Amino acid sequence: MKQRIITTTDGSHSVYTEEFNEQYHSVHGAITESRHVFIDAGLRYLRKDKFRILEIGFGTGLNAFLTAVEASKQKIEILYDSIEKYPIDTLLVSELNYPKIITDDDTDLFCRIHQSEWGNPARLSNYFVLKKIKNDLLTIDFDGFYDLIYFDAFSPEAQPEMWDAKIMRKMCDALITGGILVTYCSKGTVKKVLRETGFNVKRLPGPPGKWQML
Repeated sequence: MKQRIITTTDGSHSVYTEEFNEQYHSVHGAITESRHVFIDAGLRYLRKDKFRILEIGFGTGLNAFLTAVEASKQKIEILYDSIEKYPIDTLLVSELNYPKIITDDDTDLFCRIHQSEWGNPARLSNYFVLKKIKNDLLTIDFDGFYDLIYFDAFSPEAQPEMWDAKIMRKMCDALITGGILVTYCSKGTVKKVLRETGFNVKRLPGPPGKWQML
């Protein structure tokens, strides 16, 4: 895939991909969006001492990085699985500015997240274990194991197959009873599919540039 780094409104980077004609994060602020949708509405909402997270779309590694930093700050033990079919180029990773903006305490954590071997769990801190899975979500089955899902696929316009009933049933099956899925997307068609596949849907204020999230 042809990809390039872009700078978003809050000064943090994102990656634009020509294949999907989309960037991995909001142009209104990559870090701002990820914190709002996945950390504030997901990780901090659960308020647990130990749980498992499934991320759909490892992408730039930003969500994993923010989660690892938060886990250490809050002393929360997290087992974090992340699925990605199209890993980004390692040269682009080395240019991303997330470590400079997010933390001065562990500047190599972001590198270790990307250097961890695909398919094998890697303990990256006392509180964070990462397993990156290079696979197609369409071919994976789940068994009610996760407390929280970060659903961060490309938009329904770019990847409609990632937002259909088959995938959302998988997401519902992947969660424990009472588990939560958070996503930046609040399209009416997505809300409808979520409700039809077993979710209770709640709209929340969105990050900059988005009216709502789910």
